[in-house]
Amino acid sequence: MGASDVLDLVAAKKAKGEPFALATVVRTVAATAAKAGAKAIISLDGSISEGWIGGGCARAAVLKAAKDALADGQARLVSVQPPDVLQEHGVNAGDEHEGVRYASNFCPSRGTMDIFVEPVLPPAEIVVCGSSAVAVAVAELGRRVGYTITVCVPVAEQRAFAAADQRIDRYALPPREAGQRFIVVATQGRGDEAALTAALVAGADYVAFVGSRKKAEVLKAKLADRGVAPDRLARLKSPAGLDLGAITPDEIALSILAEIVALRRRGQRAG
Repeated sequence: MGASDVLDLVAAKKAKGEPFALATVVRTVAATAAKAGAKAIISLDGSISEGWIGGGCARAAVLKAAKDALADGQARLVSVQPPDVLQEHGVNAGDEHEGVRYASNFCPSRGTMDIFVEPVLPPAEIVVCGSSAVAVAVAELGRRVGYTITVCVPVAEQRAFAAADQRIDRYALPPREAGQRFIVVATQGRGDEAALTAALVAGADYVAFVGSRKKAEVLKAKLADRGVAPDRLARLKSPAGLDLGAITPDEIALSILAEIVALRRRGQRAG
């Protein structure tokens, strides 16, 4: 399968929202099985589903980099070099310097390959639990700034949301597979405990509760009595959002989105 065929599959997988990593050989020195431009698609389970980037000399290092990239969303450059070349450069296999991860090539070819490993993840997701005015405002603003929106609320209340990418009856949140997920519980007295329980066990980068700190502490005590693990309860953010002095539902939603953006973009800006 050629590089153009792999790129066609990349486009199809992106359209379906499937998480994967794309490995591209960007440089070779001396004899190597794969040449610059060779590509491979690495699935979430760590297998190469399509394409080819050479034999076992580079495979283990690339698959490890792909696993890490899918976990944290950051691309990697892997440089596979013969042990003596690594030694000449003063680095060891497994070292990372200035964004490059080094690995040993023990194959007879004794060549060098640089492979760029890029995670391709679904768009960041905001999950909104509840149909309060704040919940609706979070969904509307989140969609406007590019997040996919999942609404968790009883079917009878889902009409409060003009648009959503996914609608779930009540709070039956599936486990997160890949990509960033931010959960906002804005039930405001209607199903607080059920929504918080589901949010804390589903897996997310951020779980926030729209309500006072005192109310959140009362709810956390109840959830602890029901067996929710302390480490999960410790991840709950309340009050939700940055302290902007927000009062109206739209202002509260803005403060929550500002906090989500800050978390999402942390470490992504240079300088």
